[in-house]
Amino acid sequence: MNKKQKKMLIRILVTAVLLIALELLRRFIPGNDMQKVLILFVLYLVPYLIIGHDILRKAWKGIRNGQIFDESFLMAVATVGAFLIAVIEKTGDFTEAVAVMLFYQIGEWFQSYAVGKSRGNISELMDIRPDYANIEVDGQLEQVDPDEVEIGSIIVVQPGEKVPIDGVVVEGTSSLNTSALTGESLPREINPGDDVQSGCINLSGVLKVKTTTEFGESTVSKILDLVENASSRKSKSEDFISKFAKVYTPAVCAGALALAILPPIVILIGHLGYEGTVVDMWLSWVYRALTFLVISCPCALVISIPLSFFAGIGGASNQGVLVKGSNYLETLSQAKYVVFDKTGTLTRGVFEVNAVHHNEIDQMKLLEYAAYTESASSHPIAKSILTAYGQPLDRSRVTDIQEISGHGITAVVDGHEVAAGNDKLMTRMGLTAIHCHHVGTIIHMAIDGAYAGHIVISDAIKEHSKEAISELKKAGVKKTIMLTGDAKPVADAVATELGIDEVYSELLPADKVNKVEEIILTKNENDKLAFVGDGINDAPVLSRADIGIAMGAMGSDAAIEAADVVLMDDDPLKISKAIKISRKCLRIVKQNIWFAIGVKLICLALGAVGIASMWLAILADVGVMIIAILNAIRALFVKNL
Repeated sequence: MNKKQKKMLIRILVTAVLLIALELLRRFIPGNDMQKVLILFVLYLVPYLIIGHDILRKAWKGIRNGQIFDESFLMAVATVGAFLIAVIEKTGDFTEAVAVMLFYQIGEWFQSYAVGKSRGNISELMDIRPDYANIEVDGQLEQVDPDEVEIGSIIVVQPGEKVPIDGVVVEGTSSLNTSALTGESLPREINPGDDVQSGCINLSGVLKVKTTTEFGESTVSKILDLVENASSRKSKSEDFISKFAKVYTPAVCAGALALAILPPIVILIGHLGYEGTVVDMWLSWVYRALTFLVISCPCALVISIPLSFFAGIGGASNQGVLVKGSNYLETLSQAKYVVFDKTGTLTRGVFEVNAVHHNEIDQMKLLEYAAYTESASSHPIAKSILTAYGQPLDRSRVTDIQEISGHGITAVVDGHEVAAGNDKLMTRMGLTAIHCHHVGTIIHMAIDGAYAGHIVISDAIKEHSKEAISELKKAGVKKTIMLTGDAKPVADAVATELGIDEVYSELLPADKVNKVEEIILTKNENDKLAFVGDGINDAPVLSRADIGIAMGAMGSDAAIEAADVVLMDDDPLKISKAIKISRKCLRIVKQNIWFAIGVKLICLALGAVGIASMWLAILADVGVMIIAILNAIRALFVKNL
């Protein structure tokens, strides 16, 4: 609870105590009717001004600035009117006027507290902003502004400190807490050569990091920019409520004025029967009009709808899903077609040795020969073989390395002639390569002129990809589609393994855009298409889709910039989570709209015919607002979706 909320709570409690005390003391106040009314007026004015001075000030400023029709104006007119009626009728019943303002402020306090709670996740996210970076100068650490650190500088991150800028670890091992970025509570082990992202917290060892970006382009800066600007992109529901309030508030003010003037005139002109004096009759209709004003206050809609979206965005960010605006959250809730890029999205984008087949010697021995043969190559295929071997290399064991373009590599390892390459290399050597039924890159091996087996290398599928496709179908997605530039056999194999409905392979970036446009033209207009990608070549199609979802950890800057939703841990399982969060948020928005409008219409009708009192008006206004706000807060709780 912040200072402003604490002050408001104190005002509410003081007013409530004074109101109860005055109700107990009023019977002991001496004097004739008018004297007693004036004494009570002064006494009740104290709690009224304590609780309502800011509302009166806002109403006066609104009148001066020509922005009359807002909630403050309605509350001011209704409560001041109630005070005047109590004086004119000499009843001294000022309780309703003070109570209306008191309960309105209670509703405002609930709204402020709810916004504070929904901002909690965003505030926690803002805490990842690093205040400084450590630069080593003459053996001493100096703290400098992260903005001053140039690309390629070496920074030192000590235990307990935030990583200030993206970079690569050049020295040290540690564990990083990445929960602020990804929502993942499990620490990530870091070793030399690993990439680290700004905003993570170093848990154990000292790390020396070579920066790869400027601070303004680092992960933490981009995340904060996305979150800070999210509220500027309003949904259709929010736009509707804004337009509705602009028309609705003046309309109910006009209706209240008509209710106060027209019925008494009709009664007088028509000589209709009424009890009491003309003044009493007129005051009763003014009281109805004031009640009508209090009931009509659109606080529940104006406050709860934006709050629902804000809470939904905050809840999603806590789960590692950044939504750039409530309009995107609304579109995401209607996603029925999800189109995927393959490499880096459903697969890791990293080549791995998956199998060793038909080997005539020990599997590790074959990998050893392959590693030494490929030891001079920087190709990703060679790196994957070296990683699979996992042992330090003694370069003196390998000689005569020769690369045959388009075929492979030959070398002499421990005196043995070794060849590693494709089937063309085997044919060139007069050997018959054994066909592999697995999909991937096949490295055939020959030792001393004899076929020795082959190694299967492929892009590994992400751990949760298959489950992600299954969860999307459970969430009501009609069709999952994969677009890739890979060869058809590889694409088909991945699609079959994951259970994807349609697959289109061997596509250029422009082909992907054309294919997405074809799908958009054939689908139902109300069904939205989401595209999920990570590479620079995915940026055009991310922009073209109804909703673009980018992988934020390893994804390119262009893809993240073009996307509407960013998954901070690159986990495709978060896509269904994001859709479920958006749908829960939209359900809450619709519930609040129908509930608030329904209760308001019923109470307005009762107020117009004189059945509803000012107390029912308070219930209709503040009660509905509090219920709607509490309902909106539910959008924060998305962990178990």
